Amino acid sequence: MAVELKVPPLGESITEAVVGKWNKKQGESVSADEPLVVLETDKVTIDVPAPAAGSVASIAFKEGDKVRVGDVLGTIEAGAGAAASPAVAAATPAPAQAAAPVAAPAQAASDTRITPTARKMAEENRVDVGQLKGSGTGGRIMKEDVQGQLNRPSAPPAPAAPSGPRPNAAREERVRMTPLRKRVAERLIQAQSTAAMLTTFNEVDMGEVMALRKKYNDKFQAKHGVKLGFMSFFIRASVEALKAFPQINAEIDGEDVIFKHYYDIGVAVSGSRGLVVPVVRDADKLSLADLEKTVGDYGGRARNDKLTMADLTGGTFTITNGGIFGSMLSTPILNPPQTGILGMHNIVERPVARDGQVVIRPIMYIALTYDHRLVDGREAVQFLVRVKECIEDPERLLLDI
Repeated sequence: MAVELKVPPLGESITEAVVGKWNKKQGESVSADEPLVVLETDKVTIDVPAPAAGSVASIAFKEGDKVRVGDVLGTIEAGAGAAASPAVAAATPAPAQAAAPVAAPAQAASDTRITPTARKMAEENRVDVGQLKGSGTGGRIMKEDVQGQLNRPSAPPAPAAPSGPRPNAAREERVRMTPLRKRVAERLIQAQSTAAMLTTFNEVDMGEVMALRKKYNDKFQAKHGVKLGFMSFFIRASVEALKAFPQINAEIDGEDVIFKHYYDIGVAVSGSRGLVVPVVRDADKLSLADLEKTVGDYGGRARNDKLTMADLTGGTFTITNGGIFGSMLSTPILNPPQTGILGMHNIVERPVARDGQVVIRPIMYIALTYDHRLVDGREAVQFLVRVKECIEDPERLLLDI
């Protein structure tokens, strides 16, 4: 008995995915609930498990193909260790023996994959059904698929292909962009096109926080099971600064400004397929230990492609730490529709003036990119000053002053 393997719901507002990898080939055995195929969306990567034990009878989409929710990816011939289903081969129609017009087989085949209503609509509007991907069972073309094609705006003409082969084609490699990378590119262009972005900088003396970590890290780890890092301090400092300057925690919606009286802080982490920004919910209500546990958990799940849509949805403000890769200074790009993003950088011992003397201190440059449509330079500068004060005097975070 053949069991269909369908594209599961992918999350709110996500209807398409790309087949990233098949873990089994046609004819190979598979166990029930064993991850069979990897689907990549513009936000998360999803493992689709086998619906039953048996063998892979058919594969309908190859790696790199686009699929929609409900599409049949393939079929499983139920029965442990079963060979590839002979019924699949039998289902393929044999070539007709009698002479027939060339278009006849195609017509017969298309009749089985399109509803009569959809066919009539396609003929009346001169829609090439061969270019459509059906959303019905088994990929059957429905009326809605034809209507969707009619509603789709005409694509701009493709740029002319360069004449002749690329001169260094033998030394080049062409790789398709992943959905995640394409989505990141789209959002970066969106941010640059829709926001009036400006970046302001400051420097922070990390000496007090480093001394605090050195003094208490062992006890902190023994009690909470997690190391005391820098990110928890910067999240708490950012929350304090956002409370003082609420427009940096707001967003523009048309002609309105939405002020958010909650603090869901996105923390950029590097996953196996690129940068993702999971959200720490209600960060103002979490202790330093809770913040470190949450960020650590997100980092581990990002590396193993285990983040969910709920982890990545929303966020009122973002923090990114290029310092872990050695970045000295950068201008981070906004994460739409947010109004601000804080960039952390590496810590370097530098000579600074203290009480009329030159001393060596561990210094980090920090950057705030903000939407100048909503935030003035004065508020942006004062925001960074507030973060600086909290980090250089961490007792402020404990005393809420």
